Amino acid sequence: MSLLPEKPLIISPSLAATIGLEETVLLQLLNELMCHGKPERQGDYEWLNIDSGQLQKFTPFWCLADLQRVVGNLRDKGILLVASPPLTEGNLLRFAFNEQCAGNTNTTKHGEFPATLPATPAHQSTRPIPPDWRPENDVLQQLAQYNIPAAFIADQLPEFITYWTERGEPRYSWGSKFIKHVLRLWRAQQTETAKRGQDTLMSRDWQPSQDAMDILTQQAAINRNFVEDAIPEFVLYWLERGESSSTWNSRFIMHVKRQWARFTHTMEQDTMPRPLAADWQPREELFEVLTLANIPRDFAKRLVPEFVLYWRDSGQLYGSWNTKFLQQVKREWSRHQTHTQDSSDGKQQRSDRPGSTRSRTLVDELSDRSWATP
Repeated sequence: MSLLPEKPLIISPSLAATIGLEETVLLQLLNELMCHGKPERQGDYEWLNIDSGQLQKFTPFWCLADLQRVVGNLRDKGILLVASPPLTEGNLLRFAFNEQCAGNTNTTKHGEFPATLPATPAHQSTRPIPPDWRPENDVLQQLAQYNIPAAFIADQLPEFITYWTERGEPRYSWGSKFIKHVLRLWRAQQTETAKRGQDTLMSRDWQPSQDAMDILTQQAAINRNFVEDAIPEFVLYWLERGESSSTWNSRFIMHVKRQWARFTHTMEQDTMPRPLAADWQPREELFEVLTLANIPRDFAKRLVPEFVLYWRDSGQLYGSWNTKFLQQVKREWSRHQTHTQDSSDGKQQRSDRPGSTRSRTLVDELSDRSWATP
């Protein structure tokens, strides 16, 4: 019984030493397919279409990714011309040997290479890029397979020639180099375009996602009321700036974390319970925290007399009057901003949070003293 169940592929040892063993195996196979197939004459080249399934049948030792890699190596070495998408993305390989057809097509015997070997490093010398270099039609056809506009391709040509002229490096195939250059820039542009398409303007009714709230309240252990009170000021700030973004939740998380870190650092030493002094004034650090929240200093200072009067009359002791005052200022600012927005667009904002000033009647708001709760 024969140990060779099928016809073996015969390769040239010298060619394998020149272009690589895998490349030689695939080149021999493609030559066989070209000899027995029905190539199509287009311009100066003979093109053949091979189904990827058929190609894998002849090369069961390679997967599609391996085949694409070897095909790419042959193309980069200037041996093959390829006018089809990658095998991993399509189901067809359209190729031609990089040798122009003479008036009479060279004939070959079964199992032999053409009399003139396709351009390889052993048969074609490297050369610097000419100043007047232009991509050949097969290069443009291959780029067209990726739906790249001709205008975009033309725009990349001057930069490509200038770059490689200055470097002065020789190449076997400037066409394959140009294909890689254009594909890289096209994919970068498509990525940037897709990213810009996801950007949105800040809206008045914007709310952080549940994931963002969980990150802040559970993972970062930030007081939920503190987080919710930060929403109106965050929305107002970005409404006024008029910027677009696809990462509003990420920005909000960073905004709240910065405010919380500053807040806890400022208040961590103010913990001894005591009555409020008659001449009490907020610490300077508290105004810095309010600045981070875009709350005007004058607005906060106007609230000091009422705050002092209420707590002096109550006679209660509290560990951090600065914290208590900060809570009052943030609530009053939120109420102030809500009224301002309502008067401008004629509609009342609502909040799902129980007790929020944004979900109360005017009577409730005038009698609200939630900030006075110990």
